[in-house]
Amino acid sequence: MIDAARGTAAAGFTWPVRVYYEDTDAVGIVYHANYLKFMERARTEWLRALGYEQDRLLAGARAFVVHRISVEYARPARFNDLLEVGVRVAALRRTGLTLAQDIRRAGGDALVHASVEVVCVDTRALSPRRIPEDIYAELSDAG
Repeated sequence: MIDAARGTAAAGFTWPVRVYYEDTDAVGIVYHANYLKFMERARTEWLRALGYEQDRLLAGARAFVVHRISVEYARPARFNDLLEVGVRVAALRRTGLTLAQDIRRAGGDALVHASVEVVCVDTRALSPRRIPEDIYAELSDAG
């Protein structure tokens, strides 16, 4: 179900992000927390490309939430850089998954690597729940 122009389920997914002035700090490089926003956008678009809109999950009283994230910053991005934000399933469990996310300058340097542990929760009880079967099957193919 993933758009062939952006990747395949097995190979991962890439989302383009342009660095705007508002993303940078006083010295003109991307402020460290903004990389997390870029990764969040890529995860949302990855799910959308798989056919799962966030509002559809919420209608079923489910949501994916970040449980743990580990980030390694290798090089800075700067104003007006075009970045490629990747998403790949590294591990899948019944109630969650671990994603490998990389941010690169388009066609170039690796800038950031993150391991993101995401858990499926019941939005009413705010407790872990099994990933819905259709999504789990799709994610199994993505790993």
